[in-house]
Amino acid sequence: MSKALSHPEAEAIDLSAVLDALRDPIRRAIVLMVAEQGEKRCSSFLCCTTKTNLTYHVARLREAGVVRVRIEGPSRIVSLRRDDLEGRFPGLLDAVLAGARQDPPLARLVEDA
Repeated sequence: MSKALSHPEAEAIDLSAVLDALRDPIRRAIVLMVAEQGEKRCSSFLCCTTKTNLTYHVARLREAGVVRVRIEGPSRIVSLRRDDLEGRFPGLLDAVLAGARQDPPLARLVEDA
């Protein structure tokens, strides 16, 4: 049996941690894919990086409070914590997503996924 994954409470999400997590292009691509396509299995992001690297990037996003990860059998399902982020930092996520959509390499990754 897998241990439960920890997520920060909404009121504990820290702006510095969110910005640090979103500064990496792979993590921005993951967030953009989830924002555009809805919750996804971690394996859906293998187009972005290797499995080991993906584990690291998803953990960084989870620990910062950007995504929620739940375990379903052998899979980990990633969803965006849009409401929590909007409540803490109004407009931040939309600004980051708008910028990511304007970044050609990130936009191609999302289109190809």
